[in-house]
Amino acid sequence: MHQEIIIAGFGGQGVMSMGQLLAYAGMLEGNNVSWIPSYGPEMRGGTANCSVIISAAEIGSPIVSEPDTIIVLNLPSLKKFERVLKPGGLLLLSTLKAGQTYSRKDIEGYEIPAVEIADGIGSTKVANMVMLGAYLEATKAVSVETVIESLKKVLPQRHHGLIPLNRKALELGANEIQKAKKISTL
Repeated sequence: MHQEIIIAGFGGQGVMSMGQLLAYAGMLEGNNVSWIPSYGPEMRGGTANCSVIISAAEIGSPIVSEPDTIIVLNLPSLKKFERVLKPGGLLLLSTLKAGQTYSRKDIEGYEIPAVEIADGIGSTKVANMVMLGAYLEATKAVSVETVIESLKKVLPQRHHGLIPLNRKALELGANEIQKAKKISTL
């Protein structure tokens, strides 16, 4: 198994958290991992992205130039990273405004209403976990249980009460991919 991922959005959307959780979960499952954050010059609300590699083999370079997957949470990130996704790669896009979607036809793309789903369970702050759940279901890169275990280790004890909400968001993201795949095979 070898997965190269770019996760991108605005600062404050949980982009870095998603990357850290993937890398930590990959380590817990015995894989080699790499996580590289990148921030725009703005303090908050600016662009943020990270690259993650999860691999059973040694990682030759932590630089991701042609990712297997991109997870995109905003339009500027879609415009910046859609072109670097390798042909046949996976694009997970948090639903944007009407008419704003990906343009490539040589990829597997899914729009996930992550903010709407997260709002429906009580907090838009877990929209990133909805997207992460969709990614895990689509790729099986690491297990949901390992991500939950990672949350227990990464979150301060005072926030462990949020783990059930995060688990629910992961499950709902996975359900979105399952529904989308059923529709695409009809």
